[in-house]
Amino acid sequence: MGKDKRENGTHYEFKKPSIFDMERPKFPKRAVITGGMPYGNKTLHFGHVGGVFVQADVWARFLRDRIGAENVIFVSGTDCYGSPIVEGYRKVKESGEFSGTLEDFVRSNHESQKKTLNDYDISLNLFAASGLDEAKKFHAEESREILETLYKNGYLTKMTTSQFYDAKAEQFLNGRQVVGKCPVENCNSDKGYADECSLGHQYMPSELIDPKSTLTGETPEMRDVVNWYIDLTKFFPLMQEYVENISQDESVRPLVSNTIKEFLNPPIIYVKNEFEENYDKVKAQMPAHRMHKGANKTSFALEFKNLDDRDEARRVLGDNGIRFRAGKTLVPFRLTGNIEWGVPAPVIEGEENLTVWVWPESLWAPISFCKTYLNSQGKDADEWKKYWCSDDAKVYQFIGQDNIYFYGIAEMAMFMALNAKDGLSAHPADGELTLPTLVANHHILFLNKKASSSGAVKPPMAGELLDYYTAEQLRAHFLSLGLGIKSVSFQPKPLNPTAGESDADPVIKEGNLLSNVFNRVARSCFYSAQKYCGGKLPRGKVSDDVLKDAKEVILKYERAMYRFEFHTVMNLLDSYIRSANKYFAKNSAAADKDNNDELRIRTIIDTFHMVRTAALLVHPIAPRGTELLLEYLRFGNEFWDWNRAFDTLYDFCGEGEHELKFLEPRFDFFPHHPSQFA
Repeated sequence: MGKDKRENGTHYEFKKPSIFDMERPKFPKRAVITGGMPYGNKTLHFGHVGGVFVQADVWARFLRDRIGAENVIFVSGTDCYGSPIVEGYRKVKESGEFSGTLEDFVRSNHESQKKTLNDYDISLNLFAASGLDEAKKFHAEESREILETLYKNGYLTKMTTSQFYDAKAEQFLNGRQVVGKCPVENCNSDKGYADECSLGHQYMPSELIDPKSTLTGETPEMRDVVNWYIDLTKFFPLMQEYVENISQDESVRPLVSNTIKEFLNPPIIYVKNEFEENYDKVKAQMPAHRMHKGANKTSFALEFKNLDDRDEARRVLGDNGIRFRAGKTLVPFRLTGNIEWGVPAPVIEGEENLTVWVWPESLWAPISFCKTYLNSQGKDADEWKKYWCSDDAKVYQFIGQDNIYFYGIAEMAMFMALNAKDGLSAHPADGELTLPTLVANHHILFLNKKASSSGAVKPPMAGELLDYYTAEQLRAHFLSLGLGIKSVSFQPKPLNPTAGESDADPVIKEGNLLSNVFNRVARSCFYSAQKYCGGKLPRGKVSDDVLKDAKEVILKYERAMYRFEFHTVMNLLDSYIRSANKYFAKNSAAADKDNNDELRIRTIIDTFHMVRTAALLVHPIAPRGTELLLEYLRFGNEFWDWNRAFDTLYDFCGEGEHELKFLEPRFDFFPHHPSQFA
């Protein structure tokens, strides 16, 4: 309850709108869900699963219940190409850890990744590999079509740039074969690579600070190469319009729009204050610019009209020994490279022997994976357009915050350019390639530190966690962390050297809601029905208050799901399931005390409806346990249909008697991990 005070002193009370009065969220008729693609040089660590795939899977499972499984495609796959894989293969080959071919190396990691995702109940329609099997063919064809369309539409730019060359190794260096320090102002990355840092900042290779070759340890020289780019600077007004659009969309997290806005700045150079006198001596040699001094800042900013002017100023500053860092801005985005292990690029304007750079081809890989999947189902070649090019369909991409630049800027610009037959637009028409909805998570830390396979703090492997927890315990915990709001630390007690023997394990809190509370109330219903109702569902009407509470939690859950507020979902479930447990315990005790059969049957009927409601809501989160519960209820898969979300069990079984499957003593729908009994 709040109050609004007017000028005359009168107070008007107002109420927050009831969930029953609010318009329900609108979901698409068809949907594609994608999870960020893991590189093919490693197995999955906990961040891949807990920071991306669990959330994507819960959303996919919810949408299958909400709009029909036949209308949802959930795809991802192994990112097979690029220098990180070549470098990873080189290391394991030299160490003797692996003896097969590069393709064998990728395949072994792909199979490992696939197994881990299966172990976590990640329900992908297809987990493909961009360089293996049938998906390889579709992906190569998609890559060719996209580059040729971008060229035809006038959005491919041929640029000659300097690339790192290791004279000792006698080869060009790509991506992870060069390590230095990121040149972007205020970047906290622990590593800068050839033209991007570990946090995803983009820059030209010549800007990397103190580069070293990972092959020889030598400082590489710069040699000119020709590649194709898409000039993102031409999309500045469109990106401003796009980010304004998504800022108004309640289903898009502020993390996405705020991160994109950081790059929508003019070209800026930051110079340390200690070099101001040196700058004053050479500023006349630089292109026209504006100087900005900030209070209590250690640097001053130089703002330029365009990248060419900024780069000329960089040359002047560098020639005069003045240190500087570049600000975030839109820069040309490279589409091709010279690495042999990559998707072949089409020959355009006679430029041969180029391959597609791994980042852009990974952005359109979900399209080729959808085509691969639909082809495996015997669908028409144009079926994919119903999911990617239709007003009544949506694409949802689940990613980590480090990748927002690629998905939120580079991908959106490319997709706009692919649609640009009649001019660029930030609003695709029906029949044009959609602009996906990005669902980005903050970092999931490990023991309060950022963990990375290439960093100082190594993350635990996802498969390793299953030695201590069930998949459903971990799924529930990862959802509860609220990664859409802030970075959160994952602190599993068995892997925490500072945890005391008597300390609680924070990972199993949400799992206990299922394993203890929900399990207890669900089996109490079955045991009571077996004891007092001959193992049959007792006939009767669910109490009005119970129906109202169930409808309320369903509507709140639906709205939280629509906003991807998974932590809110877990809080709703915690409150509702615990209330159901208390309701059953309190009323059963009263019925036993007074030997009140009417109250006892009423309690069983009402609690079964609470269990039915909780099962529907928990289904995307803990599919094994809820589907086992459904088996004992003896209903079909229509039980999960959200068109029937408010139905009671009696709407499913009709007028006749409904016999439940016999539940054995001490049965667990949501079991604990065996190690937790040690």
